[in-house]
Amino acid sequence: MGLTSNKVLALAAFLAVVLFVATVLLWPRLAGRDWRSVLGRVGLLLVTQLMLFATVGLAANKSFLFYGSWTDLFGQETEMGVVVDHSAAARDLKVVDTQGMDVPGGSKPAVGGQIQKVVITGERSKIASKAYVYLPPEYFRPQYAAQTFPASLVLTGYPGTAENLLKGLRYPRTAHTQAQAGRMQPMILVMLRPTVAPPRDTECVDVPGGPQTETFLAKDVPKAVSESYRVGTKPRNWGVIGNSTGGYCALKFALHHPATFGAGAGLSAYYRAAEDPTTGDLFHGDNGRRKRADLLWSLDHVKPSKTSFLVTSSKEGEGNLRDTVKFIGKVRPPARVSSITLDSGGHNFGTWRREIPAAMEWISGRLRAS
Repeated sequence: MGLTSNKVLALAAFLAVVLFVATVLLWPRLAGRDWRSVLGRVGLLLVTQLMLFATVGLAANKSFLFYGSWTDLFGQETEMGVVVDHSAAARDLKVVDTQGMDVPGGSKPAVGGQIQKVVITGERSKIASKAYVYLPPEYFRPQYAAQTFPASLVLTGYPGTAENLLKGLRYPRTAHTQAQAGRMQPMILVMLRPTVAPPRDTECVDVPGGPQTETFLAKDVPKAVSESYRVGTKPRNWGVIGNSTGGYCALKFALHHPATFGAGAGLSAYYRAAEDPTTGDLFHGDNGRRKRADLLWSLDHVKPSKTSFLVTSSKEGEGNLRDTVKFIGKVRPPARVSSITLDSGGHNFGTWRREIPAAMEWISGRLRAS
């Protein structure tokens, strides 16, 4: 049973109730002062409390998807990003599994669309990473067989998993619902986490002598997707969106790679690369690289392009409001900037789920199919 399954949560809740009842019933028998009675009381309290905490923890994780699997919880997740040698014979994108959508008729691709689990291997970066590609139902309909579709790179935060984008933030379902309601055009989503060398947080930086994360995400992934699916290669064909670390990466890619991305949306983004024990030495003393990773500095020193930016924050609950206001003030024509500012909302999935529908509609409005 998976970490986020209803069966695991129900079992934990059931055991917590059983242990609570057992504690009430057995307590009189353990009222003595001998060591066995004392040990029994301590054991019952300890086990009951642990099961209650486990139940609360499972419920919170199911709601916010801090961890997507047991291996992720225990730090044993190794599938999601490894550096590999790249050969000319290797495919840049390989489909390893497919699944339907959790919508009416979702088992039929032409009705609900399809989610494909893929492995993308970077031609330049020599990084391989798992990702999920959402294909809208129109992609499978005969009348659209010759049509290209806009695409958006969707990035989660650190140390999130790509599954969070499907289950917790519900990007595919939101895209399907918004398109069916006519609020956005059918769009392909390429969903992955920016943590390509776990457990290290590379902040979407090309680390000297280390993982070339920016090259992989901003160059290799769009190229591999455009060669494998009906997606164009011009800026008007590609957007990028993310939350937290993924939001920082999204804005950075839109700012520094305007020839690839025509729009970038950062949900609860910060604006300069973190440098802490999780990142290690990202810049190796190169102050130019460090400044480039500061988006507020870059806006003052990079020639403006026609890229569109979307930033989000809240008046209460987020710590990025002041820098978000600075970012907005530094964007110069021909670039454009839009914002979402909630009255309140913390740095969590609940906040981002409130922002994603409007953000998806915004990014769709700035992209074109061909």
